[in-house]
Amino acid sequence: MASGKTTVGRTLAAQLDVPFIDLDEEIERAAGCTIAEMIQRQGEAAFRQLETACLREASTQKTAVISLGGGAFTQTINREVVAQTGISVWLDAPFALCWERIQRDAVVRPLAPTSEEAQARYRQRVPIYEQAQIRIPVESDSTPMTLAATIMKQLRDR
Repeated sequence: MASGKTTVGRTLAAQLDVPFIDLDEEIERAAGCTIAEMIQRQGEAAFRQLETACLREASTQKTAVISLGGGAFTQTINREVVAQTGISVWLDAPFALCWERIQRDAVVRPLAPTSEEAQARYRQRVPIYEQAQIRIPVESDSTPMTLAATIMKQLRDR
């Protein structure tokens, strides 16, 4: 959460001249409400099912940059979809930076209401994120342009 996936994804897509798909936006469009509202009304399991359906649909694009929500890659089925259709990139930002951004962000994050819960979720997810094909370290002074350029270089080097 709050590692910069959407911002960097938009920048990368622009540099590659391909469509950008924010999976969270697709989920909200399909659900007809915010993710927070969906989780509150229907629970996380229903949200995860819709997330996978939206990822499968987004992955049918010939070429696109798709930004997944923070928990999407933790689901085995989603990692399989990504592995079959694209290249996974992990924006590896330290927890302190992510929490600082979460606090500034207007987006409601129902799965990270407190620092303790967010940090526990972060620690739980890191070993899964390490399975991504490309790891991009994120620092507090990293810019979307620099991170997108680093991703492009790693893509070219593959």
